[in-house]
Amino acid sequence: MAAAAVDSAMEVVPALAEEAAPEVAGLSCLVNLPGEGDAGGGAACPFCLRGCFSPRRWPSLMKHYSPTDYVNWLEEYKVRQKAGLEARKIVASFSKRFFSEHVPCNGFSDIENLEGPEIFFEDELVCILNMEGRKALTWKYYAKKILYYLRQQKILNNLKAFLQQPDDYESYLEGAVYIDQYCNPLSDISLKDIQAQIDSIVELVCKTLRGINSRHPSLAFKAGESSMIMEIELQSQVLDAMNYVLYDQLKFKGNRMDYYNALNLYMHQVLIRRTGIPISMSLLYLTIARQLGVPLEPVNFPSHFLLRWCQGAEGATLDIFDYIYIDAFGKGKQLTVKECEYLIGQHVTAALYGVVNVKKVLQRMVGNLLSLGKREGIDQSYQLLRDSLDLYLAMYPDQVQLLLLQARLYFHLGIWPEKSFCLVLKVLDILQHIQTLDPGQHGAVGYLVQHTLEHIERKKEEVGVEVKLRSDEKHRDVCYSIGLIMKHKRYGYNCVIYGWDPTCMMGHEWIRNMNVHSLPHGHHQPFYNVLVEDGSCRYAAQENLEYNVEPQEISHPDVGRYFSEFTGTHYIPNAELEIRYPEDLEFVYETVQNIYSAKKENIDE
Repeated sequence: MAAAAVDSAMEVVPALAEEAAPEVAGLSCLVNLPGEGDAGGGAACPFCLRGCFSPRRWPSLMKHYSPTDYVNWLEEYKVRQKAGLEARKIVASFSKRFFSEHVPCNGFSDIENLEGPEIFFEDELVCILNMEGRKALTWKYYAKKILYYLRQQKILNNLKAFLQQPDDYESYLEGAVYIDQYCNPLSDISLKDIQAQIDSIVELVCKTLRGINSRHPSLAFKAGESSMIMEIELQSQVLDAMNYVLYDQLKFKGNRMDYYNALNLYMHQVLIRRTGIPISMSLLYLTIARQLGVPLEPVNFPSHFLLRWCQGAEGATLDIFDYIYIDAFGKGKQLTVKECEYLIGQHVTAALYGVVNVKKVLQRMVGNLLSLGKREGIDQSYQLLRDSLDLYLAMYPDQVQLLLLQARLYFHLGIWPEKSFCLVLKVLDILQHIQTLDPGQHGAVGYLVQHTLEHIERKKEEVGVEVKLRSDEKHRDVCYSIGLIMKHKRYGYNCVIYGWDPTCMMGHEWIRNMNVHSLPHGHHQPFYNVLVEDGSCRYAAQENLEYNVEPQEISHPDVGRYFSEFTGTHYIPNAELEIRYPEDLEFVYETVQNIYSAKKENIDE
């Protein structure tokens, strides 16, 4: 039965290509379209276009075409179909290749060498992710990972090109959006959309400004164009209008209640939730002010990012007392130097009141994300930490301590190359670079190199998959099976079993720290690997688990790594997990029949 379930998931994905199949016959009209003999193909037929791509997806694909170009849509359709087949082939291979470990550093090499437009490959991955129902979970799991990788690589390349701009290039918003996109690659985030939302706020400010001064020069600015206003009084009118619109009308505010939340640093979330932390609120405030002609500047003030507003005469020699400092986190409050120091509770040098360039602003944003990533407890994939490390090292590739942290993270997560004998190891590359930059790190580097090489030797010694049979005498005490939805008796969390051991297989230190000896059956009882609804993975004693009489889906990012389908009462293992526990599925069916059918009969009575 499990094999059939896996096969059904395999069959669903090829069916995606059939969404447009009934319309393919209509493409024959392209033969007669004028211009087909021209270099570059034929004209665009809007009726055939709908047949070329998924009905829900083709509008998003059309943004990649110019309406003035001649395109042979039949050829485009063929290329899209070929890319779709290639995408499905790669997704199907990932579970078998990477089930036992994280997708390795060079695991995406097949994708990097794809032929044809990347947009079609991505489109197929999106189609897989948008499949309805609770099936094809493993396909969705790996399609998401591949799409995540593809988009992040593209965004990182764009960010690196952005960082090559001269120091006077001051598109703070553009840099912040790159950070947002990199940390949220599956979300539809674009500078154009975020700028459009800010433009709508600017319109509201102009409406308010018109009531203050109907002849204000900012009102004459055309969309996308602005110049700086020099008169302080006119600048002040803009800031008054901004404060009213942002904080009174739209209710933007600093997020004091949930300050240490990564969402506070993502510009699209700041606009949606209308809250953020000092640096994100300041970038929004700065962008609006500059569009309306007020030349505010960013100040990398310790513990609290600020903006400064010049009050001195143009061309005069200025010091820190010639500026008013604006706290966008504090509803646009205008501060003196003394009030700034009072804000953070300490005296600071004049240098810290200076303006900073785009790269320094982005460094602080990513530094905040890095700090949050280090605080992660539940997310055992450490995705935020990995993303923020990537971003920081893209800006400052020779930061020894961060390179060392990245190497440790790879080691901790077991992110290794696909082949254990591969000479180009990401971890070893990082360690070698660290050693070159700072020979003083020899001890830490040597430790990680040693353990990396030991890992390679262990991988060479692995002979095959460990198969656990319930019928084996040593497994006679195992009561539960993979795929069952359970509840923890003591802590009350819901979870799904994805592995079991006849006795506790953890080391003595773990057993002591988790106080396993205090359990009535101690460590001499079956233990279960479970995916918990809070996103964590745990190792639970049999006596602490019980059947969940009201089973529900477990919202865990790794569910698709182990299971192909959720039936409503239990999960069906994918092919790789079933190989390891070949007798469990039959027991699951018996358990479900006994537990949930009996419950239904009691309700009917």
